[in-house]
Amino acid sequence: MTALRLIGLALVAAFTITSPALAAGGGAGAPHLDGGELGLIWIVPFCGILLSIALFPLLAPDFWHHHFGKISAFWAAAFLVPFVAIFGASLALFEVLHVLLLEYIPFIILLLSLFTVAGGIRLKGRLVGSPIVNTGILLLGTVLASWMGTTGAAMLLIRPLLRANEGRRYKVHTVVFFIFLVANIGGSLTPLGDPPLFLGFLKGVSFFWPTQHMLMPMLLIAAILLVLYYIVDTILVRREGPKPAPVANSEPEEALAITGLINFVLLGGVIGAVLLSGIWKPHVSFDIYHVHVELQNITRDLLLLLIAYVSWKVTDMDNREANGFTWFPIMEVGKLFVGIFLTIVPAIAILKAGTDGALGGVVALVTNADGTANDIMYFWMTGILSSFLDNAPTYLVFFNTAGGDAAQLMTEMASTLLAISAGAVFMGANTYIGNAPNFMVRAIAEEQNVAMPSFFGYMVWSFGILVPIFFLMTFVFFT
Repeated sequence: MTALRLIGLALVAAFTITSPALAAGGGAGAPHLDGGELGLIWIVPFCGILLSIALFPLLAPDFWHHHFGKISAFWAAAFLVPFVAIFGASLALFEVLHVLLLEYIPFIILLLSLFTVAGGIRLKGRLVGSPIVNTGILLLGTVLASWMGTTGAAMLLIRPLLRANEGRRYKVHTVVFFIFLVANIGGSLTPLGDPPLFLGFLKGVSFFWPTQHMLMPMLLIAAILLVLYYIVDTILVRREGPKPAPVANSEPEEALAITGLINFVLLGGVIGAVLLSGIWKPHVSFDIYHVHVELQNITRDLLLLLIAYVSWKVTDMDNREANGFTWFPIMEVGKLFVGIFLTIVPAIAILKAGTDGALGGVVALVTNADGTANDIMYFWMTGILSSFLDNAPTYLVFFNTAGGDAAQLMTEMASTLLAISAGAVFMGANTYIGNAPNFMVRAIAEEQNVAMPSFFGYMVWSFGILVPIFFLMTFVFFT
């Protein structure tokens, strides 16, 4: 008997001993998973895939680069195999179809569309990396991030920013603030900006709810960071002294321009398609093994795929190549998140059981003695976990911990939803692994010979600058 089979049998035995959950289905009703009967052993695959995402790129980057898809598949199998063995194929099929059709597929289609469209826009030419120009680029990226995604805005502007500062001695602070603002803080105003907010949109949060409620916190943090950056960059540029004379016979400067302008129109199409699914309610749905797939969501996803295809066909390939465009980042996200979305199923079921579930301690931690939500704890718990795990599934976990009812969370529990949203989006900037664009920006900067800080070195920056701002935000918005 192989070691893999032994591990599989051990997992099944462990799940059987610790989790005698009831899976009841029958008749016209959908199968049901009772999270109150699930043991903590069921969240091991979910924790395993998140820890793999956090640690493998740091400890074994080459292995991770070539085998991340297999690692994701391993953890998905570690959940599904014992789940089928214990609860049967019927419940497993329902849970898999539910998470794939209603969450994963719409999620990855939106990311694919934004990634393709944003990858066709290029800012060419060279700016002079003065404090005012650098601050302007950070401001522009912060504004764009909510409408073209943090990944799209970061990939559009990081290379022009690095070119502008090519002759500068001090560059690390510019890239660090870029990660803070463009790769994280700026994506807080729409579901297009950051994956956690799109998951909220899929759960029923209205498109402009983040715009209305996240605007003031975002403006406060962005204003502090932009002013602080301008002061720091002004001090450092003065320390550098006069710039060296330009090298003789250097290549002529490329004129400053934006290419791939058609993609701005297509970006408007992405926004329109997502808005359509939130406004248009034809009350038509299709049942796929008890899973209700609504017509407006199918239409949205088909439109997003069409927009991505049009962008790919009409954008000059030279433009994409100059942007360093490849399909690898979206392939990585696609393979990893299918594992995340599958393994998170039992975690969400347990949280829905409230204090009766195996994670009752977590629920109690974010709940006041009178049963109301503790917004401060929601903000910090969501934020701390988003710093070291992926912020999208972390948002989903605490969204469900708060009840998972979008209508209630948007109204009488609006401050709680704000705490969860702000914690997930803002504190994804605390580490390189908190949000996908963070690592991508770091990699591009290092390709351009910027000596970026290590994992813990970056945390010195983020904890020294961001954490005090988050304490201020706690005082202003959650007390």
